[in-house]
Amino acid sequence: MISLNACLIAYISVYLLSVVLCLAIERINIRYLNKFGVKVPVAFQGVIHEGELKNIIRYTSDNFRFHFVRTSAGKMLFLLIIISGGLPWFDEKLANTNFFSAGLIFFAVIGLGEMVAGLPFDYYHSFVIEERYGFNTKTIKIWISDLVKGLLVMIVLGGFLLSALLLMLKFLGENWWIWAWAVFLCFQLLMTVLYPTIIAPLFNAFTPLEAGDLKIGIKRLAQREGLDIEGIYQMDATRRTRHTNAYFSGLGKAKRIVLFDSLIQCHSHAEILSILAHEIGHLKKNHIKKQILLSGFVSLLLFFLAAKLMAWEKLYESFGFSAMSPYVGLFLVGILWEPVNFFLSPIGKAVSRKFEREADFYSLGILKTAKPLVTALKKMAKENLSNIRPHPLYVFFNYSHPPLLERIEYLETGEMSRGL
Repeated sequence: MISLNACLIAYISVYLLSVVLCLAIERINIRYLNKFGVKVPVAFQGVIHEGELKNIIRYTSDNFRFHFVRTSAGKMLFLLIIISGGLPWFDEKLANTNFFSAGLIFFAVIGLGEMVAGLPFDYYHSFVIEERYGFNTKTIKIWISDLVKGLLVMIVLGGFLLSALLLMLKFLGENWWIWAWAVFLCFQLLMTVLYPTIIAPLFNAFTPLEAGDLKIGIKRLAQREGLDIEGIYQMDATRRTRHTNAYFSGLGKAKRIVLFDSLIQCHSHAEILSILAHEIGHLKKNHIKKQILLSGFVSLLLFFLAAKLMAWEKLYESFGFSAMSPYVGLFLVGILWEPVNFFLSPIGKAVSRKFEREADFYSLGILKTAKPLVTALKKMAKENLSNIRPHPLYVFFNYSHPPLLERIEYLETGEMSRGL
């Protein structure tokens, strides 16, 4: 076990504070739902009945208890590993290994250990909680297949990024962080093309949407808004889940519309078009570009801070490491960032909610009515057992979209104010 010191005690204190606050906020959310969410809101009357509302409360509560156990166990295990001195011991065993290989092995062991520790929780969530509420449709075979594919993707992409970073640390001197930031930014842009065309098809089948009124309506909507769409696809989501969704993905010629087959089965054409009009709003409002620019600015600052921290000998000593291995420095910067990110995440969530409101209003503007999107949101809340009474503090920390009741209210108010 490593000796406690001021720096380590400060880190553990902030880390535990972030964990306690996270779980406390979730507990507040559940108590708020049980107190104020037991009656069907006026906006959902005729859509969600009292029995279904009780099911929503049970589903939300079950997920809270699951997350509480998973978070508590995972965070405490992590602290135990940090305090035990196991990682400094492991780093010493790699002392005679090539710098490049040592870095890959160090992160591979940590990543594999984290994945293995999470397997029982992943299984329980899919085959107990999601199964209990009728969402899970995947088989054990599909679950294992997804795990293997995910691991391979992580090895290839993570290995590439880590290898590039280690080489830059080794050969580019003090200015390595600038080059690392540039590579990271290029990788993000590359992923917007690779994900929809190469990675996503590894897990799901994407088939062109059959000719018909829906496809004609989507093409007309896209053309009217000046969008050149590479393709309109239906994804076999029901092989894994009954949750519903739709999204745009890609940039340039890789841009495509993806509809969950579960969405097509449960929603009218007008509702699907309203959902896609919302997604078009993200594109027309340049939200993707703005997110990339924001991410670029934040990551530049983080790489700069990482370079400063990795040159601070006290950081390594505080966590029990005798040598200033660059890959250990990367790891330590990563674990320092985790609790800090918890306190800063509301900023990103607030920006995301702003973008979602803009996309909602864009949908209202081009369709000249809020009715189909409002109806779609109500149906999706029912289908996905969404919490329609989240606590404002929980929304502040966790919601990338405005709460459903808020969205419905401002859409209906916007429609009336525009005289539509």
